[in-house]
Amino acid sequence: MTRHYLMCRPDHFAVEYAINPWMDPEAGADREAAVRQWETLKRTYEELGHRVSLIDPLEGLPDMVFAANGALVVGGRVYGARFTHPQRAAEGPAYLEWFTSNGYDRALEATFTNEGEGDFLTLDRLILAGTGFRTDVTAHREAQEFLGRAVVTLHLVDPRFYHLDTALFPLNGHNVAYFPGAFSPSSQEVLRNLFPDAVIASEDDAAVLGLNAVSDGRNVVINAEAAGLQLELKRQGFEVIPVDLSELRKAGGGPKCCTLEIRD
Repeated sequence: MTRHYLMCRPDHFAVEYAINPWMDPEAGADREAAVRQWETLKRTYEELGHRVSLIDPLEGLPDMVFAANGALVVGGRVYGARFTHPQRAAEGPAYLEWFTSNGYDRALEATFTNEGEGDFLTLDRLILAGTGFRTDVTAHREAQEFLGRAVVTLHLVDPRFYHLDTALFPLNGHNVAYFPGAFSPSSQEVLRNLFPDAVIASEDDAAVLGLNAVSDGRNVVINAEAAGLQLELKRQGFEVIPVDLSELRKAGGGPKCCTLEIRD
């Protein structure tokens, strides 16, 4: 099935502040390398037959490349992001404006703090929603009412995995891969009950953002360093496509962070 992704070229990418444990402004990042890596990711999606739309990057928003945080789109309805940190606050309106300018008239400016697909991951019958570091749990209820799809709250407890999409990704419409240690004991139980056949990732693979991956149900685009998880996914019958996003990881990003799925 062809997917539609929204991406933002990292023309202004930099590590200028620290709002997650991955960011070190003193170490910085190589923007030119980040652009090359991002271009490879975009080309990978296109070679798989997927459609990629682009939003113009805005100067002064170095994290705008992480398009997944910009919104949640389900059934053509756009639930806008409202960022936790002031450094990223302008991204929410920028992404919402892109959608309204491109014909998405069912769009909601969120009342509550949420960071889009960073903390909302969509399956066939439900949406998994993270809280604990960025997204307010009240946004889970707001999203459910607006989108008309059941939302399941999961509590994140490890600051390395501050967004749900750093700790879990949907393999297809009914199953996931995840790292249990990123979640509270009660949320681990919820995941075990919902997904008894889930792929369980090791801490080593999670620690290189191996779970910040994108699956179209057959092909999984994943950080190259997550070797053990790649082997398990191959055993499960998935086609694994490793990519190098090491520069973008210096700001806490991987393939999924760079990719907002548009579900019309």
